Amino acid sequence: MILHKGETLFRQGESGPLYHLKSGMLKIIRLHADGAITLVNIIVPGEIIPHHSLISPNHYYGTAVALVTCEIDVIDAASWYQELESNHAKCREVALLLQSKLRMMQQRIDQLSEVSPAERLRKLQLWFQSFVPVSSLSEVLTQDEIGQLIGLRRETVNRLLRAQTKRARE
Repeated sequence: MILHKGETLFRQGESGPLYHLKSGMLKIIRLHADGAITLVNIIVPGEIIPHHSLISPNHYYGTAVALVTCEIDVIDAASWYQELESNHAKCREVALLLQSKLRMMQQRIDQLSEVSPAERLRKLQLWFQSFVPVSSLSEVLTQDEIGQLIGLRRETVNRLLRAQTKRARE
């Protein structure tokens, strides 16, 4: 299946199949009771989501939205779980998928632990470039979302992006 930028793959609270992201990039956002929206995860090619349902079924934790055009395989949940019961190699595959995601989260923690806000932004930009070639993060994420990913206020992100643009012109 092809999902275009801005289209929704699944919504928070629903249940359904699993998905394998073959190409592109998704964001997982969570809607809170007060109406606030939080960016909770970025999904990159090769991942099978939702992660919390790889071993047993659960409702979707958030809403998945395409950041760019994505190619996605739909995985029938019942078949997936039945194969896990009978195929130990499949269990190892799931463990390796989860290990890969943990390692990615370690990289994200390294980005957050940078003292300099400018360096946090630079590392996030480099990380994104390794998956999706965009000239600016603002093409795929709002300044609020960038700030949520690197632990900064939107105003700080705006200032840093303006300073980068100014340096690039000089």
